[in-house]
Amino acid sequence: MKIEEVKSTAKTQRISAHSHVKGLGLDENGIAISMAAGLVGQKEAREAAGIVVDLIKSKKMAGRAILLAGPPGTGKTAIALAIAQELGNKVPFCPMVGSEVYSTEIKKTEVLMENFRRAIGLRIKETKEVYEGEVTELTPVETENPVGGYGKTVSHVIIGLKTAKGTKQLKLDPSIYESLQKEKVETGDVIYIEANSGAVKRQGRSDTYATEFDLEAEEYVPLPKGDVHKKKEVIQDVTLHDLDIANARPQGGQDILLMIIRFIPYKRDQMEQILRLRAQTEGIQIDESALSLLADFGVRATLRYSAQLLTPASLTAKVNGRVTIAREDVQEVSSLFLDAKSSAKILSLNEDKYMK
Repeated sequence: MKIEEVKSTAKTQRISAHSHVKGLGLDENGIAISMAAGLVGQKEAREAAGIVVDLIKSKKMAGRAILLAGPPGTGKTAIALAIAQELGNKVPFCPMVGSEVYSTEIKKTEVLMENFRRAIGLRIKETKEVYEGEVTELTPVETENPVGGYGKTVSHVIIGLKTAKGTKQLKLDPSIYESLQKEKVETGDVIYIEANSGAVKRQGRSDTYATEFDLEAEEYVPLPKGDVHKKKEVIQDVTLHDLDIANARPQGGQDILLMIIRFIPYKRDQMEQILRLRAQTEGIQIDESALSLLADFGVRATLRYSAQLLTPASLTAKVNGRVTIAREDVQEVSSLFLDAKSSAKILSLNEDKYMK
């Protein structure tokens, strides 16, 4: 008898440069813990960022902006991501790189303003007339194509909705069926349909199905109370950029008060702690001498350069028949890849050999 293990189809999360950052790592008094939530050191900057988070949560940040100032490789991007983690996924976070600003087609101010407006969120509360419930039936009714041909087209959709109070069967326009397909609605899902616009929102799987075996992680929601046809307060999170697109009328900005958070270079022992944390996040084994050498490279060049050597060193170790990165693996990859300072120095020394 052949037995095969069914593997989960859930996607694995890609490990990025800051996957280890989970928050600011502050205690209940807002004091930075030496090593917590994926961050090491930069206590003053983290505590200042904590105050910023409190200002945002208390709705006292309007008209202000934050500038994170410090040398390369001091954790500015990590702190920005940590602030986003602390605020939660309802607050828009719009990362960008400098190369996006420099374009021959769009002005720098326009690029910056668009990203600013992508990062400013609004929460809109509306009372709407909706049909809400657990889907008990979903039947598309087909008919002959009115424009001819051999294929058939959906003329309407019959959908059954159930709440704790009752049930209702609806006949929907085929355009709503397309929305149901986009939301991947199926029998047993809890949804609501806006009566005026026909917009469909899938809220999750009915909790009556919570005991079923499912390979995918699923969000279960309770069966809605009240009637199927009701008035419901709908909360929608949008950004100013979303409204600009909807209105096709970009708006101007306003004067802001700039708050600057200062960053200082990491000490060698802090770099070593961060590199150890990165190795754990990436599932890489590294011995102490190799870790010490990477910390030395971080002091000489930048922490970012040292962290980027971890994965190539791991591959080199495997080629050499080891599962743990040794000092010679780090030395080998460091001879193959230059840091930014060394690269700039070589360019400067050979300036006359390049086209201008």
